Amino acid sequence: MENPVRRYKPKRRVVERSASWLNLFRRLLIRWEKKAENYLALVRLACSLTVYRRIIL
Repeated sequence: MENPVRRYKPKRRVVERSASWLNLFRRLLIRWEKKAENYLALVRLACSLTVYRRIIL
């Protein structure tokens, strides 16, 4: 009898695709902001714009 618990390998392509979408934003490629809060805000903005473009448009 087979083991009922399935083990899935992590899907690396999902992470790489997401990172490549974020690389479209020049401001995130080189970290110019000195404060971590500003950088994280730009990351969140880039993620929001990416989701907006992929889902809504």
